[in-house]
Amino acid sequence: METTLSYEQAYEELAQIAKDIETDSISVDVLAQKVKRASELITFCQSKLKSTETEVNSIISKMEQNNSKA
Repeated sequence: METTLSYEQAYEELAQIAKDIETDSISVDVLAQKVKRASELITFCQSKLKSTETEVNSIISKMEQNNSKA
């Protein structure tokens, strides 16, 4: 997976793959490749969301600690 891929780019690519599969615009010959790519994109998006959640929770925790000291 590209390191410069953003969540939005991954999501858009994933949405396009889903649309192509739904409209039968993907040939059987490339279907497995697209499904594999979709799996990679889902894993990337889940990881990105998890790390963002962890970071936000850390920031909130620090804010709460600073407020309790005041």
